[in-house]
Amino acid sequence: MSPSDLFGLDFVHETRPARVVFRPGAALTATAEEARHLGLRRLLVLSGGRGADTARAVADSLGPACAGLHTGARMHVPVEVAERGVEAARAAGADGCVAVGGGSAIGLGKAIALRTGLPLIAVPSTYAGSEMTPVWGLTEHGAKRTGRDPVVLPRSVVYDPELTLSLPVPLSVTSGINALAHAVEALYAPDGSPLVALMAEEGVRAMAGALPEIAAAPGAVPARARALYGAWLCGTCLGATTMGLHHKLCHVLGGTFGLPHAETHTVVLPYALAFNAAAVPEAAAAVARALGADWAPGALRELAGGLGAPRSLAELGLKEADLAVAAGQVAGQAYANPRAVTEEDALGVLRAAYEGRSVQCGDFG
Repeated sequence: MSPSDLFGLDFVHETRPARVVFRPGAALTATAEEARHLGLRRLLVLSGGRGADTARAVADSLGPACAGLHTGARMHVPVEVAERGVEAARAAGADGCVAVGGGSAIGLGKAIALRTGLPLIAVPSTYAGSEMTPVWGLTEHGAKRTGRDPVVLPRSVVYDPELTLSLPVPLSVTSGINALAHAVEALYAPDGSPLVALMAEEGVRAMAGALPEIAAAPGAVPARARALYGAWLCGTCLGATTMGLHHKLCHVLGGTFGLPHAETHTVVLPYALAFNAAAVPEAAAAVARALGADWAPGALRELAGGLGAPRSLAELGLKEADLAVAAGQVAGQAYANPRAVTEEDALGVLRAAYEGRSVQCGDFG
């Protein structure tokens, strides 16, 4: 969809209320202000083990409004982890939660909000974008299920570029490509709109421009700020639209086989877009335009690989025997995608991603 070509279009665009604070140093100066703005007085601070020191600093900044620190967040939010988080919130008598970190911490905050109704403040330290969506995810018995509920959308989001300075370059790159995946799929989502298309293209442009700068100078706050701005736009696109084949593939690979979230998105994205490109030429052209390239899937693969990101699912630990199982799961579930996906199609995309082969126009028919 071209954002400027409005005549004859028929679309619905829904914006959910959200408050954003964006400035360097905001994690330690604005989080307490946001709690007061929301009328919250007993906040449980959430994080994973890796981000515990940062979360502790945010907890200290809350002063007497901090009801405790829970560092049990884990990737893909296993159900038992969510249950322990709910128990911690209830034991602390919390009237809200502050999630500090990436998708794991914010995902745990959403799981707690889903079960308790407690309001959530998000302080993201990666580019995952989950903070801008009403999407929740839980993993149980080797399967990841997702849903949408407005109760899990953070009431306030505190974006602090300085908080991302400690994010290692390899994770910065894969987290950033993960964000790009949200924008790419939003461009061909069935419930897209001209506004989403504008945000998606700008988000891709901002993130793709920032990542090489971060790789060259990890301590450069302006580059980190541009990446966080791009992540905000890409995450907003994710929250406003329905995701397709790419996200379904990654949910299966992560939930069933335990593959790392951001790295999996990074490897899969060029192949999923190449599969869909012929069905959505305008969307593919928008991505290419934002990347300054002719062929978007190839440019995405080169962007990630040129910055040292993994190129194949084999590198992430997937076994060749897992491909058929994953393809069956992907083909057996209903989801929106601009092109029908058979089990054979899914297997073809997965095998190309497993091998990390170069991606050419027409590779998937």
